[in-house]
Amino acid sequence: MTRRDTVDLLLLAAIWGASFLFMRLGAAEFGPVALAFVRVAGAAALLLPLMLLRCQGAAWRTHGRAIAGVGLVNSALPFLLYAVAALALTTALMSVFNATASIWGALIAWLWLKERLSPLRWLGLAVGVAGVVFLSWGKADLRPGEHGVSAAVGVAACLAATWLYGLGANLSRRWLQGVPSLAVAAGSQAAAAVALAVPAVLWWPAVNPGAGAWAAALALSLLCTGLAYILYFRLLARTGAAKAMSVTFLIPVFALLWGYVALGEQPTGTMLAGCAVILLGTALATGLLGRRAG
Repeated sequence: MTRRDTVDLLLLAAIWGASFLFMRLGAAEFGPVALAFVRVAGAAALLLPLMLLRCQGAAWRTHGRAIAGVGLVNSALPFLLYAVAALALTTALMSVFNATASIWGALIAWLWLKERLSPLRWLGLAVGVAGVVFLSWGKADLRPGEHGVSAAVGVAACLAATWLYGLGANLSRRWLQGVPSLAVAAGSQAAAAVALAVPAVLWWPAVNPGAGAWAAALALSLLCTGLAYILYFRLLARTGAAKAMSVTFLIPVFALLWGYVALGEQPTGTMLAGCAVILLGTALATGLLGRRAG
């Protein structure tokens, strides 16, 4: 990787790590549905003009149904679920569970696309699932917290969201191979915004969110979704999937940092141990560790 690629990788990890902080700051006042809508609508407003400037509108029209399906599975639903989780879980904990998306993606690829998994990747799946069980065990409390969501529901929402991310990655592989990346990014966010528009109106908060919550929602939308997509696809094009995927291992580090600086969240030994196990499982399940070792 060049110096520019390394800077892009660190910047992307810092931005995506901050997304969990911004969800924490905005979810209580907006509510999950409205926050998810603002996120995708703002991202679409940023990405659609760029798509048109790069003359990729035809690709969106040609593959509109597939892009809309990916938008629902990979953005609308998981963003909504993570907004629910943000009402109960810490910034760092959400980011750790987020790392399991690659594990579910590998498992879905084996079940659906008949992708062969080596013994090392099977070991990674087992290690990753063990890490999830270990980290979730102490969060099985069903009592609602301050915002009416229990820790157990928060964990379930995170895992459902990451399963959807894994499914979305495989849908993209199956339906959208060769489609320009900006058309996929912009079109999927627009489709997600359309899907969430009516629910957002129905569940819009009775009291308009304050300036701080709006700032968090706009940062989540424009910075952590819109700009992050541009950075990610640029990195993907220059370095390939394996190196771009290494951002997964840096996101929890930055999320932990932002949570500590902004909210005073203290990581526990259990959380750090679970994080290490899940990241090890992810590295093995995706083949990243095996490629480097080989």
